[in-house]
Amino acid sequence: MRLAVVSSDGENVDLHLGKGSTVYIYDYEDELGFVESRDVEISQDAKHQGGKVIKACEDCDVLICVQYGFKSKIKAEDAGIKLVMDEGPIDDVLKRYIDHVEFMKS
Repeated sequence: MRLAVVSSDGENVDLHLGKGSTVYIYDYEDELGFVESRDVEISQDAKHQGGKVIKACEDCDVLICVQYGFKSKIKAEDAGIKLVMDEGPIDDVLKRYIDHVEFMKS
């Protein structure tokens, strides 16, 4: 499973999807591993930029951010990406999500 998180500092999930100028990519199979960070060209003053972030994460299964809008939800669904709202330290957010997925499998 490939996961992406939206972060201003690489340590915390702390941004609205449309404000995410950097996304951090992780892979999870038996354990979690950092893959890379990706820069996204967005204008801090413009609205409705979640689509740009989604496009940068087209190879991801899950995209985690603090909040997202309805347009982004539709775009993510069309791209086959699950949007998740959460916030906090990246390690904690990813652990919560993975624990939830593992629990739902059992």
